[in-house]
Amino acid sequence: MDVLQVVEHHKIVAIFRGVSGEAADRGAEALLRGGIKVLEVTMNTEGAMNSLERWRKAYEGEAYFGAGTVLDLEMAKVAVAAGAQFLISPNLDEEVVRYGIEQGVDVFPGVMTPTEIVRAWKAGARAVKLFPMASLGIGYLKDIRAPLDQIPMIVTGGVNLDNIADFVKAGVAGVGLGSNLVDKKLIAEGKFDELEANARKYVEAVAAASR
Repeated sequence: MDVLQVVEHHKIVAIFRGVSGEAADRGAEALLRGGIKVLEVTMNTEGAMNSLERWRKAYEGEAYFGAGTVLDLEMAKVAVAAGAQFLISPNLDEEVVRYGIEQGVDVFPGVMTPTEIVRAWKAGARAVKLFPMASLGIGYLKDIRAPLDQIPMIVTGGVNLDNIADFVKAGVAGVGLGSNLVDKKLIAEGKFDELEANARKYVEAVAAASR
């Protein structure tokens, strides 16, 4: 399966933001043990590309790793050079989408309005990141998918253990999970078993909602 197919099957994209070095490595390992298959490290995280390179080498074939907060073409080039298997943005930059197509790397650009969603799709994006979901709400997702359900949508922001099943049942391609999954407090305290257990709860919630 390619990256989008893995996202659509497993639903969860773990977002590492502001966690770096050994802490990020141990956090990634814990999430993988918990069943997470797609990990994103944001470009505004210190040492992000170093983490990305290490993860690709350590877990090649076990999971997919990409870069987030890719704002422009130069950032996209840096991420791809570091081994990013996908690029995620909070914005739509058609240059980034075109570059991803050239490099064989999926780009999931950030969009909000119907116009942006269709524009990203026509530019070649195989899926879009609907953001900020915490502000838009699941009602907006359902409204927007009614006419645009042929475009895979990954939602980011506001998804937690209590509502992830609702988003899965609403037909999302995937969900981006930051601090609710990549818990900085647990990582800082070295509670990686708890991090793994929490990841497993999310994986099980997705599985239950997908039946």
